[in-house]
Amino acid sequence: MRCDYFEAERCRSCTLMGTAYREQVTAKQDRAREALAAVGAFPAWSEPFESRESGFRNKAKLVVAGSVDSPALGILDSFGRGIDLRSCGLYDPRLYAVFATLAALVTSAGLTPYDVPSRRGELKYLIVTVSPGGQVMVRFVLRSQHLVPQINKALPQLFSSISDLAVVSVNLHPEHKAVLEGDTEIILSGRHTLPMQVNDVVLQLRPKSFFQTNTEVAAGLYRQAQAWIDELDPASVWDLYCGVGGFALHAVRSPRASVRPRSVLGIEIFAEAIDSARESLAAMHGDDPRTSQVRFEAADATAYAMGRSGPELVIVNPPRRGIGPELTAWLERSATRHLVYSSCNPDSLARDLAALPSFKVTDARVFDMFPQTSHQEVLIRATRR
Repeated sequence: MRCDYFEAERCRSCTLMGTAYREQVTAKQDRAREALAAVGAFPAWSEPFESRESGFRNKAKLVVAGSVDSPALGILDSFGRGIDLRSCGLYDPRLYAVFATLAALVTSAGLTPYDVPSRRGELKYLIVTVSPGGQVMVRFVLRSQHLVPQINKALPQLFSSISDLAVVSVNLHPEHKAVLEGDTEIILSGRHTLPMQVNDVVLQLRPKSFFQTNTEVAAGLYRQAQAWIDELDPASVWDLYCGVGGFALHAVRSPRASVRPRSVLGIEIFAEAIDSARESLAAMHGDDPRTSQVRFEAADATAYAMGRSGPELVIVNPPRRGIGPELTAWLERSATRHLVYSSCNPDSLARDLAALPSFKVTDARVFDMFPQTSHQEVLIRATRR
């Protein structure tokens, strides 16, 4: 893939830009293999799950800079000035028309961009997500509620210009911090969730819900976990750090008729994500009686596990830091026989596996979520020795 922004040195976020895609994927697998081998894990590695090189990002997180009359949607340079990246080749092509509409709206509605050096202005970010079906969610990240009436007034124009617009919200981020969003979300549209079809599961994403930015590779990740779980056929499953329930809902909805019913529990600390998971589950109830054995609870994963014996199989999908010493110690002494671990950091994955000597890693696979960068997702399956 070639990128004019990269070659002009306007954006260097894609550190592997210009490297042949096959070389990128091979290097990522070698990196993961070395990390696991360093702690004595020598699993059977499946072929890496590859991505499209471009057009794969379902979400754009755009800094809004410049002026009302000439907004820049993209990133900031080292001086805090805007660099417009609306033509970035990583984005799903269906987002480009949305970007043009939003830039025009900034001007017509008078949405003053936030100027980082002077700490003045209101509109900090535009966050846009597109589903496989083409539906769109737009979030305006504002410094205060000052512009909310103007955005509300512009909603008919926005819905008229973006035919598949599903959700519009405002996030309030009053502090001058290098973080994307604040705590308060105001829904402006009638709908509050974006339906994200992943394989045969429809996940209901709320504005602050986390979902992988590469839908096709995320679908492959879920299918692989589902296949491994079906081979083991556990009676009970916990999905810790479950987010909006992707792994949990795939664990219960098996394509194999021979798989016995199983109880599935999803645990996630963020209540909004649990609300999304429960809404997705409710939509599945009508055509799948197996969902009666699924439930989701808002809790800290480690705190929930302590004092419990554990299910037959545990799925974990933690942040980059991994699951940590407390949860690994609990897994070691628990009744859990199988582990499926999805990691975005081979180093923390290896560290956690080193603390689980009772488990043998049998299978592993790299999923290339972020082509043109060194980031990757590694999925492993482990069974108690």
